Amino acid sequence: MRLKQTRSGGAGLERSCDEARASRISTSAPVDGVELFRAWFGGEAYQKHRHDTYAVGVTDAGVQVFDYRRAAHVSLPGQVVVLYPDEVHDGRAGTSDGFGYRIVYVEPPLLGEAVRALRGRASLPFVRQVVSTNDTLSRALDDAFHGPVEPVACDSLITALAEGLTAGGVDSPVSRRVDVAAVDRARQFLDAERTRVVRSAELEAITGLTRYELARQFRLRCGTSPYRYLVLRRLDFARQRMRQGRPLAEVAGDAGFADQAHFTRAFTAAFGLPPGRYRALLGADHLPSYLKDSATRAR
Repeated sequence: MRLKQTRSGGAGLERSCDEARASRISTSAPVDGVELFRAWFGGEAYQKHRHDTYAVGVTDAGVQVFDYRRAAHVSLPGQVVVLYPDEVHDGRAGTSDGFGYRIVYVEPPLLGEAVRALRGRASLPFVRQVVSTNDTLSRALDDAFHGPVEPVACDSLITALAEGLTAGGVDSPVSRRVDVAAVDRARQFLDAERTRVVRSAELEAITGLTRYELARQFRLRCGTSPYRYLVLRRLDFARQRMRQGRPLAEVAGDAGFADQAHFTRAFTAAFGLPPGRYRALLGADHLPSYLKDSATRAR
């Protein structure tokens, strides 16, 4: 997995040259449900947003401050941050020096299956200690960013993350019956039909579940609702198009959004950055040295 690094202008942005040089992001295309992301921000990083994946990251430099589950949290260099799927959060620098971090995004069903292998039952682990010095998670993150991440390597990474997330101080949602095969059929259908409107009746026919029972079971297995999952798959498709340098208006239409304004709202709600700024920050000609070094190791 190579971290894609490009550069372009941000639409409708009024930011100083100094701030533009201070903020950069570098992201990989998802591989087998895993995405690597690293960033440096000089000030405010993200607006309030939520995504449908687990987010497990480590602060590399500076002070990272974020709001999550009705509380403000602070992460210092070396500390690990764990965010549960579909939870609203934001991000900003705690000092004028800025902050840098690395993070892994993982699809919830993959972690659920890894937990089943480790603990004997599938569940989505919930970690009450949002910021910690979890050594198992730290090692897993270091391994992920110190070499190319290939499909088989993702298995080891997810297993290590599951071990770290279930090693003490961990809660799991109340165990309730989930028709895994039916939910997976719904996921596969949504993946295939991500750029169009999907009807509830279609999902009922595919799964054999009522729309309400599917919504309940889908959240238990995937950490979010079928509709949110569909929107995020559209946005993944849009990010692929953005990496190819396509105009944002064209990206919006190709991804199945009604118009560019609708696309911008959905993108910002999912990633905390408008699509123009997100694309402008991709690639880092002026990344801090520690990020350049890890980017070199990841090639």
